[in-house]
Amino acid sequence: MKLVEVGKLCRRFGVMRLEVFGSASVGAFDPFASDYDFIARFVPQPSVSMGQRFLGFSEALETLLERPVDLMTDRPIENPYLRAAVDATRTTVYDESPSEALV
Repeated sequence: MKLVEVGKLCRRFGVMRLEVFGSASVGAFDPFASDYDFIARFVPQPSVSMGQRFLGFSEALETLLERPVDLMTDRPIENPYLRAAVDATRTTVYDESPSEALV
């Protein structure tokens, strides 16, 4: 994954934390068949539409990574099976606190 470029996109779209989960976080990513699964926490910006930032960030990630992207926000996951699967593999790839992330 292009971590430096992902970090630049996070700053551009106001993402304060980005986590990857699923195949890309456990070393099972197939560059020809897999997609990237992300959870993003956005900085509140009342002057900018959350929908525009969400869609723009998702599209920018797909362009950068040259693969489909499934993007979720950090809202609680209600489905207990999905929540367990996500929690078992989630890894931080960007955080505004430099000591906590890879970027």
